[in-house]
Parts: sequence; structure tokens; C-alpha cells
Amino acid sequence: MQDPHRLSTTLARLAVESLIEEVSLTPKPGLVDRIDQGSHNDLTFSLMVESAKSLYTTFYNMAMVAYNEGTSQFLREKIGEIGREGERQMFQVTKGVNTHKGAIWSLGLLTAAAAIHKGQSDEITLCHTAGEIARYEDRFIPHQITNGIKAVQKYGVHGAKAEAQQAFPHIRKFSLPVFKATVNELDEKTAKLNAFLALMANLDDTCLLHRGGLEGLQYAKQYAQHVLNAGNLHELQIMNEQFKERNLSPGGSADLLAATIYLYKISQFTFSTEEVYATIN
Repeated sequence: MQDPHRLSTTLARLAVESLIEEVSLTPKPGLVDRIDQGSHNDLTFSLMVESAKSLYTTFYNMAMVAYNEGTSQFLREKIGEIGREGERQMFQVTKGVNTHKGAIWSLGLLTAAAAIHKGQSDEITLCHTAGEIARYEDRFIPHQITNGIKAVQKYGVHGAKAEAQQAFPHIRKFSLPVFKATVNELDEKTAKLNAFLALMANLDDTCLLHRGGLEGLQYAKQYAQHVLNAGNLHELQIMNEQFKERNLSPGGSADLLAATIYLYKISQFTFSTEEVYATIN
């Protein structure tokens, strides 16, 4: 019989690893990576890594509460409560800077979904289970008007909430297929960069909309599709300089990239009692 603690420990570790791998991926236009801060004056690589590490307990607690549960309003509200506590811990580490609020939402839902299935599920099923959870109402969400919500209201696009409620269509249709095809033919870094470009080329990224409006969003989408089609990843460094000049940052794409990496890690891991035990001893 599988131990929920061992499963939750593994899922939390994989979630944190995915966040660290996302920020470590270099170069990423407009985003923090190992070379520079992109378009973010208030963020650094080390701060992003520390923020990711601070969320281990959040993901662990989400997995524990979801184990042996089905999708329900109770579960939605419990992981919402845990997520808000995770945000508080994150803000303590970052001194008030929002580093991973979107990632807590997306990876948190996927963590709960993986725990429901006890690690024995494919990526697409996990997306749909996460979507079922997201569609329940959380009656305890405090009323907040974030930059993402402002962009959704102003431009009539789907934000992070709708992306999850629709079972992460941009992951299922774009980033995951591109990632899996590339990782089988080439290598993981190229797969991650291609998945990132596929997301940017197709997602109505509210972070881009907030900073650059519709013009900035279209510029980023077309540029990303051009680089992806050309297969010239060396152009990402030039793209980064262009994004910094325009103050553009595809933060929504970065969150979904981390979620894509996480789903792939879960799919590659064998969640037997022995395997999970081995990872923590």
C-alpha cells in the first residue's frame, strides 16, 4: 500500500524542481534566468530559487489533503486555503515581491490532481482532473484586483483562472506535444525552450498584456512563432534585448512552462512504494 506522506514528499520535490528548472532555463526573453533579470528590476535568479524552495511545504500539504479525495468544493477550498498560506510564506521570503503566485495556482492544482490519482495517471488526465477542481467555487477567496485580472477585464482574454478551468488547453495542445516531440529527438533544454516558445506564440499572456497592451502581446506572439519555425534558438538572446527595451515579460508562459515540466516529471516517475521511499532516504 502506498504511503500518502511518501507520495506527497515526492510530488512536492518535483514541483519545486520544476520551478527551479524553469527559472534556470537560459536565455528566456524578458524573464529572469541565469544571465540577467529580463524586464524585472525587482527580481533576481537567487530570489526566484529561494521563493521556489519556500513552496515545498505548500505543495506537500496540497498533496496530502487531496490523497484519497475526489474533486469537490471541499478540496478546492482546502487547497485554496493552503495556497494562500503559501503566498504569505513566499512574500515573506521575497519581501513582498510576487515571484510565484501564478505557479502556486497551476502547479498546486496539478499536485492535487496527481495525489488524487496516486501518481498513476498520464499528463492529459491530470490536466482534466485539475480543471475539475478549478471549476468548483472557492467561497473564501479574498476580493483582489491583480494585474492579471485587470488585463482579463480590459482585453476580454482568458487568464490563469480560465486556463485551469478549461484543463490547461495551452499545455495539452501546444507546450506538452512540442516538449515531448523535442525531448525524444534532441535534448531537455531544447525541449523546454521550444515548449516555452510554443506557449508564448499561442497564449494571450496577461503579463504581456499588462506591460505592452495588445501591440506588445502580438509582437511577442509573432516573434516567438518566428523563432520556433526557424529553429534558431540563438536568436533568443536578441529577443531578450528587444523584450527588455519594450519592458515585456511573458510571465504567464513561464508559469505554464513550469507546469509542463512538472507534468513531464510526474509522467516519468514510478510512484510505487519502493520508488517513493528511495527518493527520500
